Amino acid sequence: MNKKAEFDMARTLVADKDWWRGAVIYQIYPRSFQDSNGDGIGDLNGITSRLPYVASLGVDAIWISPFFTSPMKDFGYDVSDYRGVDPMFGTLADFDALVETAHALGLRVMIDLVLSHTSDQHPWFAKSHVDRSNDKSDWYVWSDPKPDGTPPNNWLSIFGGPAWTWEPRREQYYLHNFLSTQPDLNFHNVQVQDALLDVTRFWLDRGVDGFRLDTINFYYADKELRDNPALPPEQRNATIAPSVNPYNHQEHLYSKNQVENLEFLARFRSLLDEYPGAAAVGEVGDAQRGLEIMGQYTEGDERVQMCYAFEFLAKDPLTAARVVEVLNKVDDVATDGWACWAFSNHDVIRHASRWDLSPAAMRAYATLILCLRGSVCLYQGEELGLPEADVAFEDLQDPYGIEFWPEFKGRDGCRTPMVWEPSNSHGGFTTGEPWLPVSRDHLHNAVSTQEHDPAALLHHYRKAIALRHAHKALSKGAHDGVNATGDVVHFARTHDGQVIFCAVNLSDEPATLDLPDGAWVTIGSELGSTAPSPDGHVHMGAWQVALALKT
Repeated sequence: MNKKAEFDMARTLVADKDWWRGAVIYQIYPRSFQDSNGDGIGDLNGITSRLPYVASLGVDAIWISPFFTSPMKDFGYDVSDYRGVDPMFGTLADFDALVETAHALGLRVMIDLVLSHTSDQHPWFAKSHVDRSNDKSDWYVWSDPKPDGTPPNNWLSIFGGPAWTWEPRREQYYLHNFLSTQPDLNFHNVQVQDALLDVTRFWLDRGVDGFRLDTINFYYADKELRDNPALPPEQRNATIAPSVNPYNHQEHLYSKNQVENLEFLARFRSLLDEYPGAAAVGEVGDAQRGLEIMGQYTEGDERVQMCYAFEFLAKDPLTAARVVEVLNKVDDVATDGWACWAFSNHDVIRHASRWDLSPAAMRAYATLILCLRGSVCLYQGEELGLPEADVAFEDLQDPYGIEFWPEFKGRDGCRTPMVWEPSNSHGGFTTGEPWLPVSRDHLHNAVSTQEHDPAALLHHYRKAIALRHAHKALSKGAHDGVNATGDVVHFARTHDGQVIFCAVNLSDEPATLDLPDGAWVTIGSELGSTAPSPDGHVHMGAWQVALALKT
């Protein structure tokens, strides 16, 4: 691409400040995407080499999980230098080259910002934990013990055990909602906020187009450190933590979801607005109020643009009735907000396995998510239909899985390397020994194999993404409410007079649906969309879709 073309592409990317609304974002887990140097760990140069493939999918942006300097106790979600690239992933120069290549291909770049906590090896904590009088002493959440020496309250860690660890030099406990090596920052201290906003500006100045904000609702802890109330058994669920984790026994009223967070998000958005087109998507981790919090955090123009909750990442089957329940709840609690939907990511069982989907079902769900109101995150390998990999205990890397094995096997099964070709045991990911074994069951789904099969799922994703971009009603439009007739989810999307009717049969049985009044023409035939009959009915086969444009 010549310099003029590069300039024109960059200008186009900046010009659409509303690009995020309805965008399709492709998540890359850098350890597992592509290794460029044979050490068995994916890296930034590996990502750069595969960006033409990502661009060929038709997505709008990539989201790269953490690549910052880290001791890797939680694989990069424990940051020891927010401004540095961990040597295993490359250098800042490698990152700059990645951004330049992505922009030349028309891809925006979003990176994962982990603001709620750092590594215990971060210089801030190295100073904070020494005594109570240094200039970083109040940068983390510290508390005196109860008179009997026990932790200050009953808060629990998502990764198991109490959320407090004793520091003998200070004779105080520090808070960690995750691993004990991930101490929580004290957002009540404005200096902490300022430092994190400086980090944000650092990456914006390097050309990133936005951020995925890890655990966005965990930033603040209750100033009074009050005990969380018990949660009645009937209200417990395993949306955020596995069912064997006692974390589910509490209503996390005080350890997260604090109202002060809205003020910080306003500061964060104000900074984003200095960079035209910069956007953020927040991860809302809450099993009871996730959608409500999503609505609060994306309301208006003074907070983040998008958030996702865990409703579609849950283990429970995603039936037509469940889709209607979730979308109607969003209409109720997030009328002025914007959702970002995902079926899979680096923290949950891949949805092909989680919901035990057939190839036809995977196509139906892909079409569904790309027709919903909201933005969409696709996780690497999802477009290949990869199932969850079975990782033996001796090969586990995830501390979460090691802690709760065998009832919960952790997150390694969705983090195994991407499969590019079936010609060797490592799937074209590396010439060395991969950090996690490549699943034998994945090799027949490799990119190179599917590229040469016109009927492959990979091409279905491309077609569904292209259809979404071809019709603004599907990407940016409103909907008229989501309904279910039996196992069929149906709704109409509208934008500037364009109306598209969408129906997806989420079952193995055929179904018939009445088309709304009006004249309609079938679209999406390349996705298997059925045409309406002359009498105004739509006859749908198992896992078939019906997409029609009002004329």
